[in-house]
Amino acid sequence: MNITRSLLAGAALALGLAGTAAAESHGGPVKAGFIYVGPVGDGGWTYEHDQARLKLEEHFGDAVETIYQESVPEGADAERAITQMALSGADIIFTTSFGFMDATVAVAEKFPDIKFEHATGYKMADNLAVYSARFYEGRAVQGLIAGHMTESNIVGYIASFPVPEVIRGINSAYLHAKEVNPDVQFKIIWAYTWFDPAKEADAAKALIEQGADVILQHTDSTAPQAAAQAAGNVITFGQASDMYEYAPTPRVSSIIDNWAPYYIERVQAVMDGTWESSNTWDGIGPGMVGIGEITDAVPADVKAEAEALRDAIAAGDYHPFTGPINKQDGSAWLAEGEIADDATLAAMDFFVEGITAEIPN
Repeated sequence: MNITRSLLAGAALALGLAGTAAAESHGGPVKAGFIYVGPVGDGGWTYEHDQARLKLEEHFGDAVETIYQESVPEGADAERAITQMALSGADIIFTTSFGFMDATVAVAEKFPDIKFEHATGYKMADNLAVYSARFYEGRAVQGLIAGHMTESNIVGYIASFPVPEVIRGINSAYLHAKEVNPDVQFKIIWAYTWFDPAKEADAAKALIEQGADVILQHTDSTAPQAAAQAAGNVITFGQASDMYEYAPTPRVSSIIDNWAPYYIERVQAVMDGTWESSNTWDGIGPGMVGIGEITDAVPADVKAEAEALRDAIAAGDYHPFTGPINKQDGSAWLAEGEIADDATLAAMDFFVEGITAEIPN
């Protein structure tokens, strides 16, 4: 036990010395800023980004200082918040919602010596990188479970905004639900918000009233979980964070966003003077997307099938968008065995065949 403690102490000392050396070479602690679209206690998207920020502090110790602003509306308010953070002396700023994209671009142009990182966007510059996770991989696993477990054959989906990230997730979940249950239907409600517990709860209740006994969500609060729990006989999936407080039902599994390794890597690059603009899009394999524990509420054979799908995706043996797949209007998209390219997925603006809902303008 003393040897173990000695080794741990030595490792901690080495990490501390490395962090101190990096800070000294940088001229002091690196200041990393975070702009959040929701509150840090939302239990989902923003919560996981903030947990990663805390792990960043834990990793680097005194070599890094972090600041954040929560509940920043997308639009003009975002540009003001990002500008204020830049003026506060931040070395690198992470803006963590799709709707912050244009604001991040505008501020990055004004502050060429600051590094900017935008989550889920696609506009880049010499001092602006983008990063996202392949959430659609997790949606495939959720779709498989949903298709097996629905008894009404109606799966409800609470969608936030009609952007490619959300459309990809709906398509992936539907394709894998349909594969195991040809009779499955998806009913979609657009909430037009990332985080609004009241709207999310209302959407969940409306879907349940329409016969859905499985609810998927691409919104950030735990309100749909609570609504499903109150209704009974409805299953859900955690979104962005595990939401395990609702297990074993209604939450039977989850998609967990793991941003900490990326944040640590990018701040280390600032310290080292090696930071470059890049486009990162990682999934289950690299660990940016995690699949939360599948509870015993899921039958053992379905659980095993879901875990096999997860593992095949992680290993690169299977891609969730593998043909044959048609577009919603019946036109061919992917031929037998053909895999969707990233450019098409990144700009996805169509539903696949079988989904009857429309994508709003």
